[in-house]
Amino acid sequence: MIKVLDPGLYSTIQDLGRYGYRNIGVPYSGFMDQESAAIANQIVGNDVTDALLEITLMGPTLLFNKNYTLCLTGGNFEPTVNDKRIELYRPIFVKLGDILKINQTCNGARCYLAFSGGITTKNFLGSKSYLKNITSFDSLKKGDEIKVINRRKSNYIDNNKSKFALNNILNVSIGPEFNNLKKESIDKIFNKEFTIDYNNRMAYNLKEKLPDTIKSIISSPVLPGTVQLTPLGNLIVLHRDCQTSGGYNRILQLEDKSLNNLSQFKNGDKIKFKLIN
Repeated sequence: MIKVLDPGLYSTIQDLGRYGYRNIGVPYSGFMDQESAAIANQIVGNDVTDALLEITLMGPTLLFNKNYTLCLTGGNFEPTVNDKRIELYRPIFVKLGDILKINQTCNGARCYLAFSGGITTKNFLGSKSYLKNITSFDSLKKGDEIKVINRRKSNYIDNNKSKFALNNILNVSIGPEFNNLKKESIDKIFNKEFTIDYNNRMAYNLKEKLPDTIKSIISSPVLPGTVQLTPLGNLIVLHRDCQTSGGYNRILQLEDKSLNNLSQFKNGDKIKFKLIN
């Protein structure tokens, strides 16, 4: 067991996601930054789909009751073991009684903590990913105990060359209602920066508005990465926990890598859209 001494701001168990239930309104969920999560799992010899901890803005403090091998990737939260800094993107060996502290981020919004063997917890609709109203919990709480399979492995990757880098250029293709936009709005979308406003696992709201006043559509399917335009000109970029349908115009669609990039931005950060088709 791994005991949660302090849960941090918003720490959750996530895996690759929950598929096959969108017809009953259940989101995909899963890793916000799939690339960083996959690398963490690979470094400790796991499958890329294995469950791990996703940590947002300020991390947890964990007490280990036995020996484990772990890896942290994604944003730099200046993690320590027994108050000594540890490296990202490499296997770290901890033992009984060690304390891992993941601090406040100094670069990026999310980091990923993988344990060799993967986290074991109950599946809900085929996934371990936390999601309010689907799983028993929506985030870690003080006193929680995390179970790890802790298989003995020797296939760690100690010479990984991956590095974390923020990219504020988000590649997009046009969405189904893109042609409803006026030229003035299209010019602004691809020539101006947008500022990240309120955001969570469901969606990222952008501060700047488009000049269009556009009518809503009949409720239609949406996906993570869909960029919606509200009747008042507000832009909303949907993410992993987004709803399965919506009535706002779907003007753009982010590519997968850009969706990963978006998950690492915080309130006040700037992004730009780049059309790739």
